[in-house]
Amino acid sequence: MQKRVLIITYYWPPSGGSGVQRWLKFAKYLPEAGWEPVIFTPENPDFDLKDETLLKDIPSQLEVIKFPIWEPYQLFSKIKGKSKTHPGRLLEQKDRGFLEKSAIWMRANLLVPDPRIFWVKPSVKFLTELIKDGQFQAIITTGPPHSLHLIGLELKRKTDIFWLADFRDPWSQWEFLDSLPMSSIVRKKHENLEQSVLKTADVVTTISPTFQRDLNKIAGRKIKLLTNGYDPSDIPQDFKPREKKAGSLHLVYSGIIDSIRNPIPLLEALKAEFSEKNEEVNMTFVGNVSETVKEFVQDDSWLSGRILFAGYVSHQEVFGFYEKADALVLILTDTKNAQGNIPGKLFEYLATGIPVLALGDPKGDSASILENSGSGSVIAHTDSDAIRKRLRAVFESEKRETDPGNLEKYSRRNLSFQLSKILDENSIS
Repeated sequence: MQKRVLIITYYWPPSGGSGVQRWLKFAKYLPEAGWEPVIFTPENPDFDLKDETLLKDIPSQLEVIKFPIWEPYQLFSKIKGKSKTHPGRLLEQKDRGFLEKSAIWMRANLLVPDPRIFWVKPSVKFLTELIKDGQFQAIITTGPPHSLHLIGLELKRKTDIFWLADFRDPWSQWEFLDSLPMSSIVRKKHENLEQSVLKTADVVTTISPTFQRDLNKIAGRKIKLLTNGYDPSDIPQDFKPREKKAGSLHLVYSGIIDSIRNPIPLLEALKAEFSEKNEEVNMTFVGNVSETVKEFVQDDSWLSGRILFAGYVSHQEVFGFYEKADALVLILTDTKNAQGNIPGKLFEYLATGIPVLALGDPKGDSASILENSGSGSVIAHTDSDAIRKRLRAVFESEKRETDPGNLEKYSRRNLSFQLSKILDENSIS
């Protein structure tokens, strides 16, 4: 009889982004590795990005339990009459009124660890009996939102079921918390909750070697590494990068551009390197881009004629943009968590075989992966000369493909077998 694992996740299709893909892909491939996943997710979540095409990746036989959730910003939306209401969006706004400032303060000091805290008690009550009935041999919680780990904590205390806590981002050391007007008392509460989770979970996993080392230190125990990856089946069968056109450069960036992912140093280097000779260069941003960056481009006559903002597109559609790129741009965070920043799309970038131009921490985890694959390197945001040199090299190159070598260890299927091994070694059949 196949063992069953309950995966508790906030992000699930039609939610878009890398957070949903991690556990969507595990759910897709775990049955091959001997585990039957069951998904527990909110019935009415509040998320920015939607990608209906991800629905096709949900296996037809997969059981998905959708449970109602109440989030305080649903009420705020009704009062304000706008969709941009929770702090993740509000922090991007330049002009904030009293209600916006109040919402951010409330998020920082009253909603600990996050606005999904009200889902914890009803979820624990609903799931406890299912677990006591022996329906599952293991549970997995994935955060952020880190409230979901508190569901795992209570279920572990009530049922003693095997529990794996997956950290896609840090918790008490998460750079996002530094952007909030949080009191020292609340910060300590985050640390205490984090300690409870780290010490109680049977296994803790995270996505990068740096996060692994940091959590090892905080927890005083061994944390397991389970990176993100790519799914070969996502790449269209007819995917074929176009031939490199001599004397031209087309860059493509895919993903979010926000306050911690800054492409302006790249744009400045692009203009400095190519504007005098008026050479043929352009760049396409695929995804949501902050108003600050859009205004920067619009205010510059040279850039505004060469930069295209395509907006958010489905994961399926993004490959059409990749095909036209001479290089794929990776903008890593420039914050205290930067070394551990490995975007999920990095692995997909590598799988396309197209060169990667990356800005971030040259000694970070993404840099190691790029250098080991031979697909590029990471340049510091402040190193304008190195950025210009790299742009010129790609411009003058006669080919636009690289050989990233063996990426099988990053395939979603292989990673699912790694997860299965962790579950097999630690859970009770």
